Amino acid sequence: MSNNAVSLQDVKARILDGGEATEAEVISILRSTPHDALFEAAHEITERFKSAKFDFCAIINARSGRCSENCKWCAQSAHWKTGCAEHGWVGGAECAKAACSAEKNGVGRIGIVTSGKGQTPSQIDEICEALREMRNVSKISLCASLGIVDEDGLRKLKEAGLQRLHCNLETAPSRFPSLCSTHTVAEKKATIAAARRLGFEVCCGGILGMGETDEQLVEFAFALKEIAPDSIPMNFLDPIKGTPLGDSEFLSMDRILTAIAVMRIVNPHTPLRFAGGRRRLSDADAARCIYVGIDAGIQGPLLTTPGSDYADDRHLAAQAGYNV
Repeated sequence: MSNNAVSLQDVKARILDGGEATEAEVISILRSTPHDALFEAAHEITERFKSAKFDFCAIINARSGRCSENCKWCAQSAHWKTGCAEHGWVGGAECAKAACSAEKNGVGRIGIVTSGKGQTPSQIDEICEALREMRNVSKISLCASLGIVDEDGLRKLKEAGLQRLHCNLETAPSRFPSLCSTHTVAEKKATIAAARRLGFEVCCGGILGMGETDEQLVEFAFALKEIAPDSIPMNFLDPIKGTPLGDSEFLSMDRILTAIAVMRIVNPHTPLRFAGGRRRLSDADAARCIYVGIDAGIQGPLLTTPGSDYADDRHLAAQAGYNV
């Protein structure tokens, strides 16, 4: 057995015993360990700490396009010409309808997602009214992805019934400024910190495949560990023509599995959620992702790339031993 394998085994044993890996250790393992061994170690960690139930959520695209931000990956940015569908606020009745549909299809949580850097006071009021309408017709858990929101706005949302806030870091903090210059990681962290103070659950992850190095992949995983989210959505960049990243290649399967393994080793207890890019994978490859560490997913329509229907991935989760 090589010294590299011993290093991986030692780190894995420590994690299985309730300990943690260091950033330097994960970088060293990533550089020197055969990837098959890395995937197997992540699988063992997943098996030890996973929930019995594969967690599914859904989202509603409640306001689309015309976004002021210049995120290089996003079709909704007004800076790029992508042909993205544009529409204003869909209204509380449409949100309530989506909540009922998701609940009927066995999904436990639904998120209101809006384009834009943040919300005006009047937009917060609209969203609060929608949350109340959703709660009146459904018992489904309520989440929202609303960009940068201050504590006063979050307090109103909580009073209206919001339970979980989604705010992605998107990538490693050292990588983010080269991909977006109209808002900062600090603003995202301030929103997340305010949500935590108010008792919200937090969903926070990002997009893999935006040119991050191995070191930045590990940096990203540890940045999320510091936040300690209740869920980590893992998007795999599905390049959209017209965006600055539109000519990127979709990640190789080896890189996808490596990203999942790193995220699982660094965040052993946190659900890792299939999100954007899932539809680019075959069922066989999706099953490999679940084997290595994915234990949650999004069902139903996404935003600007194809999503699944409500039946997709349930059979894969069941085959992997999860309750669905």
